[in-house]
Amino acid sequence: MDLPPLADPLDAPFETPLADPLDVDALRSELLAPAGPVARLDVVARTGSTNADLLAAARAGAPDRAVLAAELQQAGRGRLDRRWTSPPGAGLTVSVLLRPSGVPTARWGWLPLLAGLALLRTVTELTPLAAALKWPNDLLLGPPGGPAVAKCAGLLAEADAGGAEPAVVIGIGLNVRNRRDELPDGASSLHAEGAEVSRNALLAALLRRLLADEAAWRAAGGDPDAVGLLADYRAACATLGSPVRIEQPGGVSTFATAFDVDGDGRLLVREQSGATRAVAAGDVVHLRAIPGEQAAEQLG
Repeated sequence: MDLPPLADPLDAPFETPLADPLDVDALRSELLAPAGPVARLDVVARTGSTNADLLAAARAGAPDRAVLAAELQQAGRGRLDRRWTSPPGAGLTVSVLLRPSGVPTARWGWLPLLAGLALLRTVTELTPLAAALKWPNDLLLGPPGGPAVAKCAGLLAEADAGGAEPAVVIGIGLNVRNRRDELPDGASSLHAEGAEVSRNALLAALLRRLLADEAAWRAAGGDPDAVGLLADYRAACATLGSPVRIEQPGGVSTFATAFDVDGDGRLLVREQSGATRAVAAGDVVHLRAIPGEQAAEQLG
């Protein structure tokens, strides 16, 4: 079934031609089934939110492994409903629709962590940059051989359980060509870190990696241990061992030390009282130290 009408066709011009536009024909030739893993792939010039568009398409019956990318997203959202924007053609803005039938919904929480790990692997395969994950799925980058501390990408997973076949849409925003003066404090891009990669090549490699990893996870019934996902995520997660501030819905903040990720993908932390607990949702800020009740210095 076709995706519902989108905001703008791909050929709608921007004032300034894009330096590295996505080539939808090349992407489809490489990625569409049966030769590739993607059931449907669309690229639009601009839209409010690729996640919102693909969730609407899911309710209308769009297939498992449908993909929507945009050159410009004008109302993108991150965790805790934060807004996310990027100049036209500067980043990768893409959403992927998954219908992981056969996987218990209790294990669907692993999908954003799996996607974050797939993004990290894609970037490290195509660039020499240092990379790590901040729980649950922010991609941190740094120069080759250096620490990875600057946020370069974020993910947002949204589930739709209203249709006959439940779905999850994973939205990914990766800073690719952004200049430093286009980025907020603490953020970076592949270009700003000295890596130049075609956005087409990045998107194709990311989709192949993400959908291959998700297929293996799905075939294992979503068991993170059976496919090595839990071990691989622990190895890639810079949050583990770090003092953190956890910002949760409702404005509640907690200072703690992160020490592990459990079998459900939750972050395990030890609070200053010595009590331990599992965190399933929230935004994590890495800290240098936690003297008393105040964090000394924020890393990002």
